[in-house]
Amino acid sequence: MQSFDTPQTVRAAKPHPRRPQPGTWWLVLSSLLWLPQAAVIAWAVQCFANAQALQYLWLQVLAVAALGVLRAVCEGLGTRITYQHARAQVSQLRSQALQAVVQTSPLDRQRAPSGWAASALAEQAEAIVPWLSRYQPAQWRVMVVAPVIALAVATQSWLAALILVCAAPLIPLFMAIVGWRAQAASESQMVELGQMNAFLLDRLRGLSTLRALHAVPQTAQRLRTHAESLRTRTMRVLRIAFLSSAVLELFSALGVAMVAMYIGFHLLGNLPFGAWGKPLSLGQALWVLMLAPSFFDPLRELSAVWHDRAAGQAAMQGLQALGQQRLPLPAALATHEADVPNAPAAQALGAMAVQAQQLEIAVDGQAALVPLDMHIHAGEHVAVWAPSGAGKSVLLAQLAGLLPVAADQLQLDGQPVAEARWPALRARMAWMGQQAHIFAGSVQRNVALGREGVQPQDIARALGQAGLSTALAQRQGSSLGEGGQGLSGGEAVRLALARMALHQQAGLWLVDEPTAHLDPATAQQVMHQLRTLAQGKTLVVATHDPALAAMMDRTIHLAPAVQEAFA
Repeated sequence: MQSFDTPQTVRAAKPHPRRPQPGTWWLVLSSLLWLPQAAVIAWAVQCFANAQALQYLWLQVLAVAALGVLRAVCEGLGTRITYQHARAQVSQLRSQALQAVVQTSPLDRQRAPSGWAASALAEQAEAIVPWLSRYQPAQWRVMVVAPVIALAVATQSWLAALILVCAAPLIPLFMAIVGWRAQAASESQMVELGQMNAFLLDRLRGLSTLRALHAVPQTAQRLRTHAESLRTRTMRVLRIAFLSSAVLELFSALGVAMVAMYIGFHLLGNLPFGAWGKPLSLGQALWVLMLAPSFFDPLRELSAVWHDRAAGQAAMQGLQALGQQRLPLPAALATHEADVPNAPAAQALGAMAVQAQQLEIAVDGQAALVPLDMHIHAGEHVAVWAPSGAGKSVLLAQLAGLLPVAADQLQLDGQPVAEARWPALRARMAWMGQQAHIFAGSVQRNVALGREGVQPQDIARALGQAGLSTALAQRQGSSLGEGGQGLSGGEAVRLALARMALHQQAGLWLVDEPTAHLDPATAQQVMHQLRTLAQGKTLVVATHDPALAAMMDRTIHLAPAVQEAFA
């Protein structure tokens, strides 16, 4: 048996940690411009000490102002470019992850829950923006600006530079130790946040059932437990973030203090060594003093955004996990027909013929159907009959392209099915599951489902054909609740029929257990409406209802081996 269970991964455009983001060099340049600006200020002070205050004052003021404006321009330009690029990358990552979710078969049992996926795509993905726009530029400032400042200080005093160089490694060492714990805490927080969102979404969908079972207090207690766990994990992340800042401030303050003490005693003549041959002048000493705090500024900035790195990497791992494809849809291999040379185009509108030859499938590595041979003529109404759990839904999903299938095992309209044709083929199919999902919104929007070119009169005609005109006449303008609140079971089935009736170009109707949860009278009405609406279409109905099977042109019985496989 051919297996399609090989995992695939959507490769996200993961940022390279050693490659600077666009705009980073503008930020680096803005920091480096402080060196000449501080030198001009020190020169001005030296001129005052030498009684030459007015000789070069206009030049010094102009230079300081020009360098300040240039620094501000570089800082603003770099910040804007890095943010825009980070936002574009996050949008691309979201698009890739969302595409992976869309291209994953709904029958994949390991597919991410909708609540967790929504949290990863919407809320958690936002943590990547600060990581790209703030942390990575700060990292490059540390790698470029700090060594340049240390070298500049060394040109005046080798001892002051030695103090800075000795104090600097202690900061990233302790920050790395703290950072390992911060990343683990951030990952734990992200997991808890996704689980709480998934739990909340699931309970909101079943709120009416919880009320009927009087289980709302227990659900609220579990939600409070999740919220308390999330609060605890969030506070743990914040404590670690404050700890990393405290480590930096401690060592940077010690480093600057030691440089200031040395410069002070050097100018007093108590420590005459440490310079290159002769004592430092007032201007040289002042320049070194102004550069010493700037040496730690990139490290201080890195510490401030250290938590952004942990949160961003945790969010990136969440998106990559979301992009894992274990059971991709056939269209995931080639979305457009133009991607495959000589791909035959889908035929024009009309009923579709279906022919299967030794059709076989595997879901999660388990055999779902024994090799099956069948031929359904165009416009024929066929019932696939078997007891519950015998594999009828799997067969319909395979015909609809929701499960991978070899091209030589299935033919539609006499043409072998190629995977690149599935998007066009699905456009000619109409699907009705056992429980049609009703979205929160008006009846018209639930019937149209966002399809283009649908007019109000088309929706009214489809509702009339499905037998809903009278039932919904007094609900004009009202909205339905999520999951079909406000509709009876029979009305929900008729709403699904109206969706199919609106899909005029569908030549193949695939219907799964339309009468499974209906009373006999309503089921009889739905049977006749389905039969009437499907005139001129190829209809394949999966059912274990003998009455519905008897209304079809013929019945295909699944083999007993299939029943054993799904027992």
